[in-house]
Amino acid sequence: MPRLRVSALGIGLLAAACFAATATRADNYPTRPVRVVVGFGPGSVADVILRVMAARMSQSLGQQMVVENRTGAGSSLGAEYVSRAPKDGYTLLMCTVAQTINPAMNNLSFDFGKDLAPIALVANAPQMLVAHPSFPANNIRELIALAKSQPNSVQYASSGAGTMSHLSGVLLNSAAGIQLQQIPYPGSAQSMNDVLAGRVPLMFGPAATVWSNVQGGKLKALAVTQPKRAAIAPDVPTMVEAGVPGYSAGIWMGLLAPAGTPREIVDKLSRAANDAVKSKEVLTLMEAQGVDPLGGTPAEFAQFIDDELKKWAEVVRVSGVKAR
Repeated sequence: MPRLRVSALGIGLLAAACFAATATRADNYPTRPVRVVVGFGPGSVADVILRVMAARMSQSLGQQMVVENRTGAGSSLGAEYVSRAPKDGYTLLMCTVAQTINPAMNNLSFDFGKDLAPIALVANAPQMLVAHPSFPANNIRELIALAKSQPNSVQYASSGAGTMSHLSGVLLNSAAGIQLQQIPYPGSAQSMNDVLAGRVPLMFGPAATVWSNVQGGKLKALAVTQPKRAAIAPDVPTMVEAGVPGYSAGIWMGLLAPAGTPREIVDKLSRAANDAVKSKEVLTLMEAQGVDPLGGTPAEFAQFIDDELKKWAEVVRVSGVKAR
């Protein structure tokens, strides 16, 4: 019996020591530069937003945040690298919506939903459904009515099978009960050129990219694809407002750490990220990039990721795009 008491006491002391060590690490964190991996190249929206956020977070954390571009496999190489990094808060990931689409399209060697710990949802780059001025429908309700009256005849351009511009149309088909037909192109420039020329009437594109053509009368905006109106185009209705309940296909960005990173460190990073999103310099850059600020808690971001993984898995299944 005395031995049991000693053992229990020893276990208790060990647990207390471990807790104290974790708390100490969190209190002192960070004591050296923090690396933030982004799976897209320099100059991409995610890279540009991250660099300004990293500079702001460096000020609040007292250590430099170093941005590292690790491209490849639709940004999955960078995510995999971070998922296998030490769980100490010194290697982070700036991810995008691509990370919740990739698992349904590729045979990955890691589990995005389990191997990474959400820190904060940062921003959203709105998409917009636009049409050539000659297209007879002027809003989403008219588009749906036209598509239902002419099944499989209304076309939209995409920058390739499995891209956001393709899957956004698949999601609309499913949500509205219509059958828009995708016309895939090798890239966004080619698809944009043919929509501007009227060879294909519709396309989903980043609002920041298509908005100047809308303002110039070369395209007309039917709706933005996110739940809230886009700051860059406040007069353009959302899909939900236009009559498609629950529709959401934003190009969002967020910060994550390897799963198992101490909660105190994740929370500290989340506070720094949310403060950065609210800062004048970050808000100014986001406005210039046509990006809407978000923010939120790790728990909210975790639920958001879970919802996105389920949604895009179903959209990819319906699309018929095969896993690679």
